[in-house]
Amino acid sequence: MDYKKPFEIVSGMVQASLDKAALNTKDLLVRGMLSGALLGFGTTLAIAATVQTKLPIIGAIIFPAGFIIIVLLGLELVTGNFASMPMGNFAGVISWQQTFRNWILVFTGNLLGSLLYAALFWISITKMGTEDGGAIAAAIRKIAVAKTTGYAAIGSAGMVTVFTKAILCNWMVTLGVVMGMCSNSTQGKILAAWLPIFIFFAQGFEHAVVNMFVIPEGIFLGAEVTYKDWWVYNQIPVTFGNIAGGLIFTGLALYITYGSKPSKKVKEIIPHHTREAEEVN
Repeated sequence: MDYKKPFEIVSGMVQASLDKAALNTKDLLVRGMLSGALLGFGTTLAIAATVQTKLPIIGAIIFPAGFIIIVLLGLELVTGNFASMPMGNFAGVISWQQTFRNWILVFTGNLLGSLLYAALFWISITKMGTEDGGAIAAAIRKIAVAKTTGYAAIGSAGMVTVFTKAILCNWMVTLGVVMGMCSNSTQGKILAAWLPIFIFFAQGFEHAVVNMFVIPEGIFLGAEVTYKDWWVYNQIPVTFGNIAGGLIFTGLALYITYGSKPSKKVKEIIPHHTREAEEVN
């Protein structure tokens, strides 16, 4: 398997931040919607496998399929961008305004795509509301409760727990993005990106985009969870935890040790991409 050195990967992430900053609103929203839906597909696949085998580890092994498709197609996932966009800020080649624009638009796209898949999956599993959805629906309802009122039931300890699990989650998820850049081959990207995603999912950490699907899907299926519960006890603290995990433990940490001196190649592309980003914004 071909392999890129860490210095090359971090330089590539700086370049990626420039490319992402130059994307127009339509591209960010469409690519974000596709990513949200694809993670929804991966989530229902993992839940179905867990229900069928009664082995959660099997679900964790196959869950990364959706993420790998996102990596191979170069789509937009806000949790990955919580690490990749700040690389450009640390290198001084994009502004924080450009980063926040990307995060807001991609978050919106991820949410829309997740809700679209949730609605379509609800139709599929309940036959347009004529059935209860069986064991898979029951598992989704249980997950939705555990991720919201389950944390609320233990007060401040629940909020600290969900925030911490979000940090740990996106430490691994953003490494999935990084590892996907360590190879030029399709096989290399698949294997490298799979490993950190498997690690996060197998341990039940909290991912903002996965939760954009699984919690509203639980609500659609009749879980005793409100939309307020979803946002207050999960989506908001998980999003900020994912930002901390990706920005600090992947973006900042890797930039400090490998990217404080961008390669000549990255320096050469900075003026060109900076002009493109300014024109878009």
